[in-house]
Parts: sequence; structure tokens; C-alpha cells
Amino acid sequence: MSEPRVESSITEGDLIRPMLALAWPMVVIQLLQVAYNLADTFWLGRLSSNAVAALSLAFPLIFFLISVGGGFTTAGSILVAQYTGAKSEGSAGKVAAQTMGFVCSLAAVFGVVGHFITRDMLSLLPADAETAAVVIPLAADYMEVFFLGMPALFGFFVFSSLMRGYGNTRTPMRVMFVSVAINVVLDPFLIFGWWVFPEMGIVGAAIATIFARFVAAIMGAYVLFFTDAGPDVALADFYPDLGFVSKIVRVGTPSAAEQSTSALAMISLTAMVASFGPAVVAAFGLGNRLVSLVFLPAMGLGRATNTMVGQNLGANQAERAERAVWLAAKVAAAVLFCIAVVAALFPRPIVSVFIEPGVENAEATIAFGSEYVRIRAIEFVFIGVLQVVLGAFRGAGSTKTAMAISMVTLWLGRVATVYLLVFVLDMGATGIWLGMMCGNVLGAIVGVAWFLRGTWKRTVIDDGPDDGPDDGSGPGSGPSPDSSDA
Repeated sequence: MSEPRVESSITEGDLIRPMLALAWPMVVIQLLQVAYNLADTFWLGRLSSNAVAALSLAFPLIFFLISVGGGFTTAGSILVAQYTGAKSEGSAGKVAAQTMGFVCSLAAVFGVVGHFITRDMLSLLPADAETAAVVIPLAADYMEVFFLGMPALFGFFVFSSLMRGYGNTRTPMRVMFVSVAINVVLDPFLIFGWWVFPEMGIVGAAIATIFARFVAAIMGAYVLFFTDAGPDVALADFYPDLGFVSKIVRVGTPSAAEQSTSALAMISLTAMVASFGPAVVAAFGLGNRLVSLVFLPAMGLGRATNTMVGQNLGANQAERAERAVWLAAKVAAAVLFCIAVVAALFPRPIVSVFIEPGVENAEATIAFGSEYVRIRAIEFVFIGVLQVVLGAFRGAGSTKTAMAISMVTLWLGRVATVYLLVFVLDMGATGIWLGMMCGNVLGAIVGVAWFLRGTWKRTVIDDGPDDGPDDGSGPGSGPSPDSSDA
């Protein structure tokens, strides 16, 4: 699995080639990530629409605990990118090990906590009677099992993030492919009890996902320790180093706050959606999974931008970093415009693939889901631009800025708007779909305006090739994330 990184072309020469070389594997990784969710949705849709609705309720609550550790994986990617761009190979390996140890320890704690508070969290949702009686118990069964696999889940997330910062996105793509293949194959066997396996329903979907993630985590550890495909990580690098850990915490805390507040926003939206019947809940979850496909090129280009900006700022090439951002934004807008046209014209055939005709609430779920996809197609171009701009801020270490823009996008653009349209203007389910669409439109406008200020063109590391963690005292040290313009 060894593969040389593309660092030399990231910081010099043509921009489009290294950007696409970084982006397309990330698009594939995100496609494979969505394949996890869609495989569960596809097979559970053959079981019942209530099982699909249960996933709709479970995911935001799961994501809330995942999001905290996810912020620190982002910090690892940022720091590895900037140390690599500054030719500080030893520091890149050190920060990779420190990130892995710190995040995986958090994951173990969150997994245990999540397992035991699942039913208490779900009990807080203001669900209607049918949803509370049927859907919420299914969601609880799924979540309690899923949380126990959190360390395996984060093991792959950390590996993928560190490799991305290093400039190698193809190796995580290959690992992800193996993991998804395992999940797709196991799902029907465990859900329906094929061959020698017992019929486990929605719990089977959770077990299949956990096992597949565990395999990915083991493969990722092998790549980091026994190949030259990523940062040079040694066992001694895992001994806690407070200098590096404090840097990871400083850079990662705004990202963790951003992602956890994003999760809280989704929980708030889910609580509002849960006040409707199972058909609307199922359509909301299914529509979100389909719209997540749209994020594939956007996220791929956004994460490629993260690496491009991080390494070029590490190499003191701020203008090249800025050109990379504008190039990625144009590509994202063009690609997502084409996808928006298809989604707006053919929403019903797309939604119908995932719901078995004749199962309970099937026709209502398809009708609501089709309307949701058609309305959200309006925002697709804005999704692309926003993800690229957020990737630029994160690559620069301006994680507070990314956090602020995400808060505006989610809390003002989505939560407040959905509440206004649904509960004040009494627009029903259509108000949910319209409110969800408004968030990324507002976020893209705010993000581009903030990016044009140019205050992101600073690094969070020392310039020296062999420097350890930045204590803020060296002549080449940039400001800490705490002082970044948010």
C-alpha cells in the first residue's frame, strides 16, 4: 500500500493537477462513506420504513459524540500538512502519533458514555405517539451497539485525516473500499438472518458497520507503522508530549466546537422533525442521505483545499494557496450545478430506489422525500463553494473562523429558519425542506465575504525544519488559533 505523497507538486508548479490528485480519492472516500449509510438504508428499507426512520433519529445523536473527537482529527490533518510543507518530517510523525493516541482515548470514553445514555438522549425528543412507540426503540437498539464500536470508527478517521494532511489520499481510499465491501456484504446476512446468521434486524446493521470499521482501523495502523506511505510514526512518538497535545487541543477545539454545535443543530432539527409522523421522519433521513451524495465532490475539493492551503502556507506561499482556493471553488460550482439539474428533474425515481413498494408508509415517504430533494437542489452550488472556503480556513489553522461560519449556516440559516417556517408560518413538512435549503446559501455568502478579508493567510507552526511544537516564542511562529480572526 506504499505510495509517495504528492507534496512536491502541491507547493510548486501547476495547481490543477495536484488538487485533482488529492480530491478524487477524497471524493471516492466520501462516496464509500455514503455507501455505508446507503447500504444500511437500502436493506433496512426492505425491512420497514420505520427502521429507516430509526436511522434518521439515531444519526444526529451519534454524530454529536463523534463530532468532539472529529475536531481533533482535523487538528492532526492541519498540523501534519503544515509541518510537511515546512519540510519538518519528524514533527509530522510526532504530531500524527500524538493525535492518534489522544483521539482514540477520547473515542473509548465517548463510546462507553454513549452506550449508557442512549435511551436518556432519545427520551428528550418531542416525538409524536407513533414515532415514540415504534421508531425510538429501534433507534435505541441501533445506537447502543454502534457506540461500542467508537474506537474502531475513530481509528480509521484519524488514519484518513493524517494521511490527507501528508498529501496521500489514495491509500485511505483503498482501505475504505475494503471496509465498505465488508459492510455491504454483511448487512443482509445480519439484518435478515441469511445462511447461518441469526436475524438481528437493525442491530445487525450496526454490527456490520462496527466490524467493517474495525478492519479499516487495523489496516490503517499497519500502513502508518510498517510502510512509508504516510508520516514516519514510531512507537516512541506515542509517549504523551504536552507541547504537541496542547497544540492539538488549541487547533482542534474550535473544530470540535464547530462539529459538536453542528451536531446539536441537527439534533434540534431532528427534534422538530420528530413532531411529525414516521413518513416525514423517514423522508427527512432518506433525503439527507441522498443529498449527502452531493457533498462528495464538494467535500473532496474542500479537503484537497485543506491540504493545499496547509502545505503552501507552511512553505510561505500564501498567494499560491489563495489561487488554489478560487480554482477549487469554480470546479465545485460547475460540477454541483450539473448535479442540481438532475436532482431537480428526477427526484422521485431517485428516492424510490430506497423504499420497497408496499411496506408501511412507502408511498407517503416517497412523496415527501421527492419534494425534499427537489427543493434542496437549489442550494447545491452554494454547498460546493462553502465547503471549499471552509477547507481553506481549516488548512490555514483558522478553525475559529470555520466554526463561526458553520454556526451561522446551521443555527441561523437552518434551525431558526425551519422553526419559523414550520411552527410560526405553519408550512408543515414543506417548511422543513425550505429551511434546510436556506442554510448553505447563507453560509456560502458569509464564507466568501470573510475569505476576501485575507486574514487567514497565517500559519500555526514554526518555520524551522526540525522544530517541535510552537510555543509562540520563535521568530517564525505564527499566532495560535486562539488569536485567529474569528
